[in-house]
Amino acid sequence: MEKQLTLAVQNMKCGGCANTITNTLLKIDGVHGVHVDETTGSVAIDEWTEASLTEIHDELHRLGYPMVDEENSLFSKVKSYASCVVEADPSTDGSRKGSRRVASRKGNGK
Repeated sequence: MEKQLTLAVQNMKCGGCANTITNTLLKIDGVHGVHVDETTGSVAIDEWTEASLTEIHDELHRLGYPMVDEENSLFSKVKSYASCVVEADPSTDGSRKGSRRVASRKGNGK
């Protein structure tokens, strides 16, 4: 078990983004103690394993939060907004199914 890892990510805008990142990373085996600061864009992880490092990186990218030294495409920016909305919407469970429900509600004018 490795100790204290701090990552600087892009596209973090609010507490919803922080919650999305925290909840997602805590689901990874070997990850304990996730602290996200939306004002600085930092993600601190108290304990992690070498094996979980790739998964941490991949999940942040999947959600639309690339590292500060990586390309930040328009697609990443859109993904970060979408993942934040899904997490902030109490009617969704944070899954991809929930994000489709949010999109369909908007499409229906609701």
